[in-house]
Formats: sequence, structure tokens, C-alpha cells
Amino acid sequence: MNPIERGRNLLNQVRTGVEKTVEKTQQAVNTVVDKVQDVAVATGNKVHQIVDGFEDKAVQGAKAVQGFFGGGSQPDRVHDGQLLGANGQTFPPGTPLSDIPGVTPKNNPNPSETILYVNGINTTKEGQSGSLEQIAETTGARVVGVHNATEGMGADLAQCVKDKLDKGRNPAVDTMADTLYRELKAGRTVHVMAHSQGGLITSRALSHLQNRLRLEDGMSKAQAEELMSKLKVETFGAAATTYPNGPQYVHYVNRGDPVPDLFGLGPIPDKWNPIANGGKGSKVHQFNEFYANPIAAHGFESVYLKHRVPFDQARAGNFD
Repeated sequence: MNPIERGRNLLNQVRTGVEKTVEKTQQAVNTVVDKVQDVAVATGNKVHQIVDGFEDKAVQGAKAVQGFFGGGSQPDRVHDGQLLGANGQTFPPGTPLSDIPGVTPKNNPNPSETILYVNGINTTKEGQSGSLEQIAETTGARVVGVHNATEGMGADLAQCVKDKLDKGRNPAVDTMADTLYRELKAGRTVHVMAHSQGGLITSRALSHLQNRLRLEDGMSKAQAEELMSKLKVETFGAAATTYPNGPQYVHYVNRGDPVPDLFGLGPIPDKWNPIANGGKGSKVHQFNEFYANPIAAHGFESVYLKHRVPFDQARAGNFD
């Protein structure tokens, strides 16, 4: 077995192990929380009679566990799948992009292009608003967000596993897929940018979009891909390994970033990686920016936006 094949096998083993660990941890925590709550409800007043305040402490403990793993009522969850505009305003899914006051560059209040951006894990609505401002200044475009709400690191990671398997509902996936469908059917092009889990959400949404075009609109695969070629898609440190054919893709991968290395397109060109597919005709820019803390290598504004070049330039393969 040559070094490249050994590297692929190691990456696959690590990826599989992490996904299984996250899924089992989530299941275990949910079971414990459910049992604690069931006991509290079933015993009711008896708990108070036996030990004053025991039920309150048990419920508080359950909520603390849920708080980390996302089972509790998280403040950011109310914004999940909402469209995010200027000044932190949110709009319900289905709102036309033209009706949303997007974030614009300081020196250009009326840009000609709109970018739709979906964020990664552990990012609040306020955090995404900051990213929208940075994207607007970097690209010169008007920017609208699809908010991928955070419910705690554990829950976010568990949701990533489900997105990988295309299981369960993710409101951000639904909003992205529906928005792209509406815009394409109206004859408009769409420019998408996505970071981390946002890339996974985008990959899943694009697959749902393609299926919808084929099932609801009766398009052939070739026709659906042709319509989807109006989509410009940029991903940064994305956790997705595959993308459906059709859109024009540019993927940015920092080899020092463990997220795309382990769960995305990988540290080696996808033509040498049998499990990676950035989409037909995609351009993948792999660069080296290493940090003592690998998480720092995953930063959107601090790392990836610095390496971005204009879309048409990137599609031409010129990342310098």
C-alpha cells in the first residue's frame, strides 16, 4: 500500500470514529436527560416530601447537561433557518431576497450583486452579522445570511453528523434549498458563500434542490444541472465531502485546518481522493496556514477571507 492510500485509510478511520463517537454521545445524553425528567414528573410531590428541593436540583442538572448538548431552550434557536439582513434583522423563510435589506459595503450602498451566506457551528446571530459585514467589505456585494443557529457545541456537532447522513430536519438546509429554488425559477442567478458546517448545509441543500427540480418540475438530471449552473458557490473550510454537479464551485481548503482535512475535501487534491468530489468542474484552492491551536486555522474572517480572490478569477484558477 503506497503512502497516499495509507493516508486515505487513516483519514477515513478517523472520520468514521469521530462521527460514531458524537452520535453515541448525543444518544447517551438524550437518554439520561429523558430519564431524569421522567423520574421528576412521575414522583412529583413525593420528591419534595422525601428531600426538599431535590427535584429542582435534578431538573437544573438536566438543564445543565442539555445546555451543552443543545437539548434545552437555547436563545439562538429561535433564529434557526431565518434570513438575516442589515442591523441584525431577521426575516422568515420564504421572504424574497429583494425584500430583505442586506448588509452593504460602507463605500457602496447599492451594489449590483447579492451574496447569500450560511455560517458554521457555534455561531450566534450576532456573530453571523459580523461575518456579513466582513463579506460585504471584502467582496463589494450586498450580503444576506441564512442563519444556522447554535444550540451548544455538542448539539451542533451532532447536527453535522445528521447533515452528513442527510437525516433529520435542519431549518437552515430547508431555507437555503427553498430560497435557491425560488430564485432560479424566477430566472435569477444566486451567489452562495458558506463556512464550515455551512458548506455541509449548502451541499445538502443543493442535493435537495436538484431532487426537487427533477421530481416537482419533471426535469432530467441534465436539465436540472443546467439550471443549477446559474449558481455560484464558494465554500471555506467546509465539512462536506461531496457536492452535486451543476453549480459553479470554488472551494478553499487550509491544509492546517482539521475540519476540511478530516470531514471535507481533504488536504490532498480531490482527483487523488476517491471519496471527495467538489462538483464537476470545481476549482479547489488548497493553501498552508498552520497554527499551534488547530482551531485557529479554521477561522473564517481571520484565515479564509484573506485567501479569497474574486470569483471569476478563482474560476480561472488564478488564486494569486
